[in-house]
Amino acid sequence: MLKRIHHAAIICSDYSRSKIFYTETLELRIIAENYRAHRDSYKLDIALPDGGQIELFSFPGAPHRPSRPEAQGLRHLAFVVDNVEESVAHLTAKGIAVEPIRIDEYTGKKFTFFADPDGLPLELYQA
Repeated sequence: MLKRIHHAAIICSDYSRSKIFYTETLELRIIAENYRAHRDSYKLDIALPDGGQIELFSFPGAPHRPSRPEAQGLRHLAFVVDNVEESVAHLTAKGIAVEPIRIDEYTGKKFTFFADPDGLPLELYQA
């Protein structure tokens, strides 16, 4: 019945900073950007290369999401990459802190974590 994930929705604390992070640092393409005056909120639709999307929202006064220690709910958002080392080098060259690369004990694949501007854990996972 389910085919794939269509989108992941993220509420950010600083719209401009997060927009730059996802579109310039991670180099994802903007599909559409809308300002909703009645909610004083932006909605930015961002394309992932596989056809999936990220919806980036700004809501004034949204509460902080606990992420450390890990809270119940969405744990992290993972992206498949061809080469973890190259992706880490790309991010660190742009000033993004990345955790040491680890090996998945079940699959033997390389992976690592970094965070978006609000501390949302993001994962790079070897294809």
